[in-house]
Amino acid sequence: MMGNQQRVEANILLLGAHNVGKSALTVRFLTRRFIGEYGDIESVYSRVDRIDGQGICFNIWDSQCSQVGDTCCSLSDKHLQWADGMILVYSICDRSSFEVVRQQLQQIRRSRKPSSVPVVIVGNKRDLQRHRSVSSEEGRLLALSQQCGFFEVSAAEAYHGVLLVFHRLVDLVRETRALRKTNAGVRGIVRSVSAVFGKKRAE
Repeated sequence: MMGNQQRVEANILLLGAHNVGKSALTVRFLTRRFIGEYGDIESVYSRVDRIDGQGICFNIWDSQCSQVGDTCCSLSDKHLQWADGMILVYSICDRSSFEVVRQQLQQIRRSRKPSSVPVVIVGNKRDLQRHRSVSSEEGRLLALSQQCGFFEVSAAEAYHGVLLVFHRLVDLVRETRALRKTNAGVRGIVRSVSAVFGKKRAE
């Protein structure tokens, strides 16, 4: 019974260019299996995990981003407002996919404050080092400049790295919610104190 009471939901949005491995990452996390080929299907998946004794229901929206050349379509408000946290995926072998992540980050920051939605940037296909066109340092610097988490993983080779990505994002979501709750409490106290002093001044 306590487990049900403690369960929290986390809406996680996966973004990135076509063919960077968003679906592979999602399915690897959900099933531990790697599947290399996917159709262009946008889906929402759910899975319940226990993290630090708390039940977490992951709702994962594996979005499809239609592209024209190297530019990505605008993200819809529906996507951006639904998400408690976001994972932006690029392929370390595809520089244009890294630029798409950069563009999507700008769109996210225009729509949501950094403090309101945690973002983790993921460089996928780490197993294909010989084809690398985006260095780890570039990915890490972009993440640092935008206050994001950063991982390089291989959905093809390892489950554990993918698991760390999702669990880290949920940690950030919980921290963000706790901070929001604390700030709301402080604002409530300030409003109450202001109301009391305002009333005294009026008297």
